[in-house]
Amino acid sequence: MSSRYSIDIQNVVRSVGVVQAVELSWGRLTWLIGEEQTPGAEQTLGVVTIHPGKRNPLHLHPNCEELLYVIEGEADHKLGEEMFHIKAGDVIRIPRGVPHWARASGDAPLVALISFSAADRRTENLEDTDDIA
Repeated sequence: MSSRYSIDIQNVVRSVGVVQAVELSWGRLTWLIGEEQTPGAEQTLGVVTIHPGKRNPLHLHPNCEELLYVIEGEADHKLGEEMFHIKAGDVIRIPRGVPHWARASGDAPLVALISFSAADRRTENLEDTDDIA
């Protein structure tokens, strides 16, 4: 059966267990979907893991909004000048251009799904470190 839709099946299904993660001092980023990983994508999707007691650097995304959905663990999340405590089952919306970071609280790592409204998600680091991706 012929389809009128053109789909590159190599870029349709991706798996956390197969994709190479970016290891950082504070945790790990696994990029599943995005312009670089799946050409033609219109969004970015990944999984972030933050080690207990660690946090990612203060940063912002100038070209997109971010949604962070907590799968496991909990975190204190700085968003602009406000602090929020998030846990498994919570989602936080990070508007475009707002500085933020997350610190895993408790004894378990934070594992969260991160979604961005642009395929070419950009990050501006606001702290003196190269340890962000």
